[in-house]
Amino acid sequence: MSHTRYEPGRQRLQRSELAVPGSQPALFKKALESEVDYVFLDLEDAVAPGDKEQARRNVIQGLLELDWRGAGKTISVRINGIDTHYMYRDVVDVVEQAGHRLDTVLIPKVGVPSDVYLVDALLTQIEAAKGLSDRIGIDVLIETALGMANVEAIAQSSRRLEAMHFGVADYAASCRARTVSIGGLNPDYPGDQWHAALSRMIVACRAYGLRPIDGPFGDFKDPDGYILGAQRAAALGIEGKWAIHPSQIALANQVFTPPPAEVDRARRILGALEEAAREGRGAAQLDGRMIDAASARMAQNVVEMAAAIEAGKTAATVSS
Repeated sequence: MSHTRYEPGRQRLQRSELAVPGSQPALFKKALESEVDYVFLDLEDAVAPGDKEQARRNVIQGLLELDWRGAGKTISVRINGIDTHYMYRDVVDVVEQAGHRLDTVLIPKVGVPSDVYLVDALLTQIEAAKGLSDRIGIDVLIETALGMANVEAIAQSSRRLEAMHFGVADYAASCRARTVSIGGLNPDYPGDQWHAALSRMIVACRAYGLRPIDGPFGDFKDPDGYILGAQRAAALGIEGKWAIHPSQIALANQVFTPPPAEVDRARRILGALEEAAREGRGAAQLDGRMIDAASARMAQNVVEMAAAIEAGKTAATVSS
């Protein structure tokens, strides 16, 4: 292992992530009562320009009146892009009035590290002015060619940074990719045309201690397509996926929850290696296969994920 190490940012369960338009406050309570891990109240793409200010007021009210953390949710707000005149008021109004109820801010269309620095600086000033004791995290959307070209630098841009999300729709538009649907596959491409982009983002995340999250799948009437996309992402190292419709929440939780047999095998791997270590051996055999320290690291990831999911269930049960 290299002597250089970037410690993981704050860890949160993020198997499923529900996007909720800030202009539709009637949906807030439904999101609160759902089985989703992470909710972001959206002020950006899901809100028409004429509704931006009312949506911001709705979001502030929703943060103040609903107990998101008590329900076991990570609660976030997707602000408007820094190239708009809505962004600064999104940050100032939401954080000044409801920052104590907010876990993260999601920044869209991040292209360069200074985009993150701008929001970080605003958050730092508001937290100091309002006496907020819990530091608000930052998640970023990598959804442009510029953002992907700078993804490694963006991953190092702020100590608040916790996760990167792959915004497949805007990324496709930025690259002028031919695609049949948001997150869907083009049959003219021999495989998954998002594989290379996801892989690059995942490597940047894992190198610098961030969570990689896959973005939306637009056809919510195609659960099989959603599951296949989520499984491909999970195989690469993605921790969770967006749900743009409540029906996709269970699908994401299903894919990104290690099955009991996998958790059991991971625990047996750790147990076998512990026994081997006591006997002075660096490797062992389990079920006819050789296992070693690398096996232990992979198994530990599975066990830790299972423990986080169980802890999340317990917290939600206690709160209810």
